[in-house]
Amino acid sequence: MMLFLKLSLFTLIISAPGLMVSGENMITCYSDVQRLTCETGLIKVKSTVYGRTNSITCNTNRPFSEVTFTNCALRITTIADRCNGLKECELKTDLLGNPDPCFGTYKYYNTTYDCINGHRVVICEQGYSTLDCGSDSIEIINANYGRGNSRTCSNGILSSQTQNTNCYAPNTLSIVAAMCKGKKTCTVEASNTIFNDPCVGTVKYLTVSYICTREIVTCESSTATLNCGAHRIKIISANYGRTDSTTCSSGRPASQTSNKNCYTPDALNKIAARCEEQSSCEVPATNVVFSDPCFGTYKYLTIVYSCV
Repeated sequence: MMLFLKLSLFTLIISAPGLMVSGENMITCYSDVQRLTCETGLIKVKSTVYGRTNSITCNTNRPFSEVTFTNCALRITTIADRCNGLKECELKTDLLGNPDPCFGTYKYYNTTYDCINGHRVVICEQGYSTLDCGSDSIEIINANYGRGNSRTCSNGILSSQTQNTNCYAPNTLSIVAAMCKGKKTCTVEASNTIFNDPCVGTVKYLTVSYICTREIVTCESSTATLNCGAHRIKIISANYGRTDSTTCSSGRPASQTSNKNCYTPDALNKIAARCEEQSSCEVPATNVVFSDPCFGTYKYLTIVYSCV
């Protein structure tokens, strides 16, 4: 029996251009189709768990022995790899090829995702496109070179060359990210030369989803100022600590800058709670705000955010 559970965790819409922050949850029984959709924005998967954590979900017409084991949870990235950056995404779950975390138990996929403000470009094979963030920096959400449907880039093409809709070049995301991440503009080409040919005989296209971000680095004891003007702040990543020996090192002895493995695990959550949905925000780079993750090391605060 087919079961789809779509639970709205929270949806917040604020009267600002292009702003929609949402949390969605989709539960799909094994062998059924998991469908993720964003009416506004692009899909960004937060987590997918494959397994069984209760005996009620997806238990219709299943023997008792297949639904009693509820300590079965495998975190997977397959759905994020396929769906991130799309407005809608459908995947037949028995074709995903994930390992079996609990043999003999009937399982389901539990995916939590957000709908984020972003850009998406589709480039037919042998074509080019320029990603442009103006004065901000490019952050790649997802990319695929191949074919996920039979309609895109199909005009004038033989049907036999568009039938394979399960075509994914495995290293597309890392290749595009290496070319474009952090740049203001970046031209990408949909070509077998760059990505290799993941499905010989199929006409392919390159899909790239990205957001435009700003990065601010603030030395310890100073204050970071985030400003989005008429838009609202969305925190992408953050750390209070030290990951290199050169940033915020002027006038400091080597003993205070040599630790390059200093992280504050909850820095992102703290800054998000303080700043998200605001048009501007100040964050002191101090131990009072974040605690001291590495005593004796001179630290700095790094924040990557977007304006939505």
